[in-house]
Amino acid sequence: MRVAGPGLLWGIPVLGRLFCLVTAVILARVGGRLLGIRMRWRRAILAGFPGLVLGWIAAWSINGQRRGPQTLSWPVVLFGALIATMLIAVLLDLLARPGRLAAVEGRLAGPVLHPVRSLRQRSDRSRRYMQVTRIAAHRGLSSYLGGRGHGTGESRPLARNLRAALEEAGGMFVKLGQVLSTRADLLPPDFIVELSRLQDHVAPADPAAIEALLTAELGAPPHRVFASFDPAPVAAASIGQAHRAQLITGEPVIVKVQRPDVRALMERDLDILLRMAQALQARAGWARHYAVLEMTRGFAAALREELDFGIEARNIAAIASSSRIRVPAVYGQWSTRRVLVMEHLDGVAVRDAEPVLAHSGADRHGLARGLLGTILRQVMLEGTFHADPHPGNVLVLRDGQLALIDFGSVGRLDPLQQAALRRLLLAVARRHPAELHDALLDLAQAARPAAAGDEALEPALAQFLTQHLGPGMVPDSAMFHALFRLLTDFGLVFPPVIAAVFRAMITLEGTLARLAPGFQIIQETRTMAASWLGEVLGPASLRDAATDEALGLLPVLRRLPRRVDRITTSLERGTLTTNVRLLADERDRHFVASMVGRAVLAFLGAAFGITSVMLIGVRGGPLFVPTAAGTGGTSLFHVFGYVGLFFSLVLILRVIIAITREGI
Repeated sequence: MRVAGPGLLWGIPVLGRLFCLVTAVILARVGGRLLGIRMRWRRAILAGFPGLVLGWIAAWSINGQRRGPQTLSWPVVLFGALIATMLIAVLLDLLARPGRLAAVEGRLAGPVLHPVRSLRQRSDRSRRYMQVTRIAAHRGLSSYLGGRGHGTGESRPLARNLRAALEEAGGMFVKLGQVLSTRADLLPPDFIVELSRLQDHVAPADPAAIEALLTAELGAPPHRVFASFDPAPVAAASIGQAHRAQLITGEPVIVKVQRPDVRALMERDLDILLRMAQALQARAGWARHYAVLEMTRGFAAALREELDFGIEARNIAAIASSSRIRVPAVYGQWSTRRVLVMEHLDGVAVRDAEPVLAHSGADRHGLARGLLGTILRQVMLEGTFHADPHPGNVLVLRDGQLALIDFGSVGRLDPLQQAALRRLLLAVARRHPAELHDALLDLAQAARPAAAGDEALEPALAQFLTQHLGPGMVPDSAMFHALFRLLTDFGLVFPPVIAAVFRAMITLEGTLARLAPGFQIIQETRTMAASWLGEVLGPASLRDAATDEALGLLPVLRRLPRRVDRITTSLERGTLTTNVRLLADERDRHFVASMVGRAVLAFLGAAFGITSVMLIGVRGGPLFVPTAAGTGGTSLFHVFGYVGLFFSLVLILRVIIAITREGI
């Protein structure tokens, strides 16, 4: 059967075009089976039809130009089309990988094919990456991003340049700077002061977009869900904005709405941050010392959690169950992942509450003690705590009570971390440097002091306690900063949640100073902690703990005599052996098997390719398709060479697909 050259492609009748379309889909399915992937019909058309055209053009360019514009054989066209289709399928799969982050949000509207959307997202991220790197270069930060900076010299100009770069980049970079401004355990005071000046300058979202989002999330327009809804937000931030509203039943509420485009923008910026952190981790010793990549991943995880308002609703419920001050109630029937409807608390923020407090004659010291006790109880006993109690997130209500709002930033401590924090407070209360040393090492994320440094840390802590907690001394937030500097000098870095505890306490000190000037947070903390520790270490608590431990050890103690007898008997007979099983974990076996399989496929593909090239280069040999005159034709070696190249290509493409889909 003969087919026309590519110049006549558009002259094919409708039935012929349909036949070409079916052929393209079949080619894509066959290529997918050879590659070990399954393509849906849209991607099959997107890969098969261009593959068929490319195969047609390739066959014509190789044979048709020699023979003129006459016909070509279908087997040659289909063979070339199959190769082209597999190459296009691999390319589409490579383009589709970056689209997974956007797929978390859900399918985007519009009939845009997934690989095309992924290509657009990658292009957008590349432009953003170039913009960020250009800003960093303009602000003199390129040497640090490239790993050549050593962090010495004058820190104040560098701190100003860093703040200006983050502010100019905007988006999640401003939020990163705000988080870094709370890490006094990592950055010098100059950086903390500069980064603390970063503020979100975010214009309110388009009211039409907010209405569309509310309609999609709540299943009805805002005017049907609420008796009234103010389209002008009372507050706007980088992730969401808050609106006043009133339910049909009459209760006033605050509706927190996520910005419509925030997830895609956040994922774009987080991708850039993670790439920069990976580059720094590989190139800069200081980045490895401070575990920059791990901290960036923690920052990314925290931001993604902030995007789920359902998590914030659960945080509110967890804190409300143990809080001794007011927490807004959540209306779960109207709350979703992107909309949070909360009780409206009638009050004023502490930062603006001076006239209210002065006029009401409230017990400021009692209010401050209640707020401190609530935060400490959340940290030490409950494990879930409000991580950002700044003066704007603490309200003074009209009835004189205090209330906490904005639970987007919440920390969670595991029992081991809580126990270490309690021992830390006990060591500070007793001024015991050895206990303080052990508690800090348990809390630290990367304890890197050598033996000599470890021995020097305890005397340094003893000197620290003498300087800041001696008789007649008034502890303040400077004590935390001095402790952070000391620990940094010894190579100790706290994990993000522990840093969040210290950040919350430092932030809380500023709030308490506005609420009750002269309030001694450290002294009150020591008093409350001593009381709680007395309860924990009381006779009843110790007896219960000992009983629990004994019950847990009882099965082991029962089996211990028999096992000791077996071990001593084996030692006496000389038959005691040990058995070590390599790759006992199923995941390890799967990993090794996949690596070996890919290595074998790659080796076979390379071997087939090299052998095939050698066969194609051989002259002479038996003929596979002799000419009519019997004087020439296609060599059998050449046929084997072309077939071998085809299988070499298939094997190598299968390895690429496996790496793309499952990772190395």
